[in-house]
Amino acid sequence: MEMNKVEGTSRVTHVEPPTEIFQARVDDKGRLKLPADIQRYLNEVFVLEGSAPKVFITSLDRRTVRIYPTSVWKQNELLLEQDTDSSEDAEYIVFMAKDLGGTSEVDSQGRILVPAALRRLLNLENEPVWLNCYKSRINMLGREVYEEMQAKYMENTLERLRRFERKGL
Repeated sequence: MEMNKVEGTSRVTHVEPPTEIFQARVDDKGRLKLPADIQRYLNEVFVLEGSAPKVFITSLDRRTVRIYPTSVWKQNELLLEQDTDSSEDAEYIVFMAKDLGGTSEVDSQGRILVPAALRRLLNLENEPVWLNCYKSRINMLGREVYEEMQAKYMENTLERLRRFERKGL
């Protein structure tokens, strides 16, 4: 685990996240059953931070869902509040996050409730979703966005791969 200090508060910046992409489903009541590896990851974050098992679920681009441990989201809000160079942009990002988002507790069965506005906007109920961990958050992609990402991955794959292999991949 690595810690990062921001204005007198500490933030877990690295707990070893799962490396896979997981498929899951949001049920008809709006609950997402987290895969066991993601549950373990979040539990480790909660224990290390000494925080409650709560997450903030939102979208910042109206295409993908971002699931943050609440402590990570609070640090993001602080970062946005302290950004004086682009404070208007920061205010809009926070507005959109709160407009579409909500806090959910991870229940004893490893489920979280996805906010209704977000479920409706992204058509997530009773549909498969894909989850991956990236930058202290969990990304959730609906079918359309997931397939779009797969197609984009295939564009110039060899060129991308060679560029990173030159850097040591």
